[in-house]
Amino acid sequence: MAELGSFVLLLALILSAYSFLAGLVALVDKQPGSERLSETARRAGIASFGAVFLGAVVLVTAAFRNDFSISYILHHSNRDLPLPYKFATLWSGQEGSLLFWSLLLSGYGLVLRLRHKTDQRLFAHASVVIAAVQVFFLLLLNFAAKPFAVVQGRVATDGNGLNPLLQYPEMVIHTPMLYLGYVGFTVPFAFALGALAMKYPGEKWIHITRRWTMVTWGFLTCGVFLGAHWAYSVLGWGGYWGWDPVENASLMPWLVGTAFLHSVMMQEKRGMLKTWNMWLVFGTFWLAILGTFLTRSGII
Repeated sequence: MAELGSFVLLLALILSAYSFLAGLVALVDKQPGSERLSETARRAGIASFGAVFLGAVVLVTAAFRNDFSISYILHHSNRDLPLPYKFATLWSGQEGSLLFWSLLLSGYGLVLRLRHKTDQRLFAHASVVIAAVQVFFLLLLNFAAKPFAVVQGRVATDGNGLNPLLQYPEMVIHTPMLYLGYVGFTVPFAFALGALAMKYPGEKWIHITRRWTMVTWGFLTCGVFLGAHWAYSVLGWGGYWGWDPVENASLMPWLVGTAFLHSVMMQEKRGMLKTWNMWLVFGTFWLAILGTFLTRSGII
């Protein structure tokens, strides 16, 4: 299973890299054949979702099958772990959470690429940005995190199990809600960057991303509230206002994202705060990246 998982992640990287490069060339080169190149880039981006999804399925299947030849499963699961927590093994560790992030990002990219019927040029710019972000995370997955690394030497008969602090019912939904919010802000970021590159007039990118932003903000809000409740339920965390750094990391993009939601109304109604809104959506995206890095890199 480890070989299959490693293969599909490498395939996802190749497809995403092609989607980025071909999409970028199609935007720069406005020759008659560029539309066909742009379409192949779009299809490669769609196919990359299938590869990442298969990688996630392989990792979860390995957890259910107690495949302790995979180092990640050995360190984050065991035979007695309840089934919901076996499924949550996907995001319980650094390597798995990076794979889960890539899965959600490719999923958002899939929806975006399937909805490219209106304003195709702006959508093409946004797709290139998302592909670039996807390439970055897949590079980390393939050459740094390596979730399918194989245990050297004798394979253990049982794993270390999940951290007892993480064996809490809300853990099964808290991280997905949080990551759906974190990753979702890549979409308005991509459209904002695309509009900036095109010197796009008006509020078209705001109208396109408004629903994306509302849904994403809703996911992040659920994640923040679930995390706050979890902080009071788990002994030793000191409650939410004990300024647990993990919870603070999710609060930062939520605050900036909330400001963005309110600020865009001024731009839509009065054409004001255009530059400010660009900075807010950029800030929300980078704070989400920073928060994930701080909590999953082992720094805190």
